[in-house]
Amino acid sequence: MKFNWNKKYNTIAVYAFIVVSLSIIFYNIISKLESFAGKLNEIMGIFQPFIIGFIIAYLLNFILKFYENKVFKMRGLNKVKKSSIRGLGILLSYITAGIILYVFMQFVLPQLIESVRGLINDIPRYVKELTIIVDTQLQEMNINQEYMTLISEKFAEITNWVIQLLTNVLPIVGNAVMSIASSIWNIVLGIIISIYLLMDKEKFFGLGKKVVTSLFNEKHTTIILDLANRTNLTFGKFIGGKIVDSLIIGILTFIILAIFKMPYVLLISVIIGITNIIPFFGPFIGAIPSAIIILFVSPIQALWFLVIVLVIQQVDGNIIGPKILGDSIGISAFWILFAILVAGKLFGLVGMIIGVPMFAVIYSIIKDIIEARLRYKGLPTETNNYMD
Repeated sequence: MKFNWNKKYNTIAVYAFIVVSLSIIFYNIISKLESFAGKLNEIMGIFQPFIIGFIIAYLLNFILKFYENKVFKMRGLNKVKKSSIRGLGILLSYITAGIILYVFMQFVLPQLIESVRGLINDIPRYVKELTIIVDTQLQEMNINQEYMTLISEKFAEITNWVIQLLTNVLPIVGNAVMSIASSIWNIVLGIIISIYLLMDKEKFFGLGKKVVTSLFNEKHTTIILDLANRTNLTFGKFIGGKIVDSLIIGILTFIILAIFKMPYVLLISVIIGITNIIPFFGPFIGAIPSAIIILFVSPIQALWFLVIVLVIQQVDGNIIGPKILGDSIGISAFWILFAILVAGKLFGLVGMIIGVPMFAVIYSIIKDIIEARLRYKGLPTETNNYMD
């Protein structure tokens, strides 16, 4: 009995030491947040090639799996040496990605730059014409001069804000290009690292499983490996599905806008396609600046554009999206909104993209824990049983 009490007190002492130590570390981080953030940025800079390599490998793995699981099996190459198949699959994956990038750089990017440049050059004329239209309408409506002056001032403020926003597009794009160019060496290293990751991905998975198995008991090892597998499946299905879904929406938007002879068709289609990757808010984030761009050319066309986007998003939300994504998230619309707002606030644009699958994993873990405790107590696990 005495031994058990000593063991109990030792356990309490260890946990107390861990809590106090973590509290001191947390206090030091909070009190020196700027210094900590600077050190964190330095560490991230050191590991940037590996981060880039992991992202490239993760994205190209979708193409690699397509070649290995679909193309090669159909061609009867599954009997060939595995390393040769993997090398051929990686080569074809990079060729495919290179062709996509070449097509974008050769045909899409120049037109995008030309559209942005033309838009910025035409802004003064658009603003002048729109100001004349607004002043004419205000005069015809016989609005009180004081109110008309106030409306004109507010309109001028809005137009100046829009002009400033649009004129900042090219510098932002230029800075992004310069940033990519300055990180070209890290990108090259990242590509090399991604090749090694893809070539020996099963070995890296096995190494990770080996480390986890050595550190934890059988029960905890199973839980950790299940969590890793669940995270990979959730992120893989969501990101892969969203990329395909956004590509389809971008092409569909381009075709419909071209049929309706909208201005800046390619630029707006790219904006809609890219922002569609962001769940829930993506369509609005893409539609608002696009509508403002069209508004300078024609208010009627801007109104029709909003109607077209609304129809496309309904088709995407009810037909295209469910067909591609399926039930890869497994959480309700409320929790999707919650995840986007919280992750977006903490991590910005990247948080808005990865926040939903990240929260879906956390949600599934909490759900499993709660249901396990309810089963232990002999209680039902379905939420409907607790709604009354």
